[in-house]
Amino acid sequence: MLEIKPGEALVVNFPLQLHHTPDESVDMTNPRDGLLRMVKSLNPKLTTLVEQESNTNTTPFLARFVETMEFYLAMFECIDVTLPRDQKERIGVEQQCLARDIVNIIACEGKERVERHELLGKWKSRFTMAGFRQYPLSSYVNSVIRSLLRCYSEHYTLVEKDGAMLLGWKDRNLISASAWR
Repeated sequence: MLEIKPGEALVVNFPLQLHHTPDESVDMTNPRDGLLRMVKSLNPKLTTLVEQESNTNTTPFLARFVETMEFYLAMFECIDVTLPRDQKERIGVEQQCLARDIVNIIACEGKERVERHELLGKWKSRFTMAGFRQYPLSSYVNSVIRSLLRCYSEHYTLVEKDGAMLLGWKDRNLISASAWR
């Protein structure tokens, strides 16, 4: 279906979306790991993963509630220093994206809960089991991103850990980015 021509490179990018695919805790067929195996069978030159660094997939309700509150508190704090509170775009992001995610994580169970975030370590296990090998990220790119973040606030952090980048706010990691072959 992709109609890849000989000599063309295939790159697959999962930007903040893979956590919406159900896993073994929701569906016995485990569509999340099945999707990764299918992507690996396409033999992409590179696959990137960008996901929220939060553990709300299989944790019990109370732990999921606390994790959600801590994660989104940091998200709202970092938004607060970069965008004015009355800016239309900010209000839209807070109401249409963040609020909807929070409600789904806290108020929904089973197949109704589609916000199922996992920590980088769990994603690494899933990618490795699907046959991927992690590809190192560029230290130069990391340093450029780090200097750009300082333009917004000294509270943003960028840490290189286990071959991945972790973007954070103060002492809380918010987003992980990794590359795979």
